[in-house]
Amino acid sequence: MTVRRIWIEEGCISCNLCEDLCPEIFHVPLGEVCVVKGDALTQATAPKVAEQLEEARTQCPVEVIQVQ
Repeated sequence: MTVRRIWIEEGCISCNLCEDLCPEIFHVPLGEVCVVKGDALTQATAPKVAEQLEEARTQCPVEVIQVQ
């Protein structure tokens, strides 16, 4: 699967799970909501990172991680 877009919808609770599961894609600054790193699309081409991205998306407790 080719990833064309990764984004976080409104409602992130800053639980850090996404960053723990996929630090190549996500960063949760202290006291802020999750952000997608600037090179995320490039990183997502690696099979291991793509797998971690999917795990983070499915494990997100508030389901705000979106991948297209």
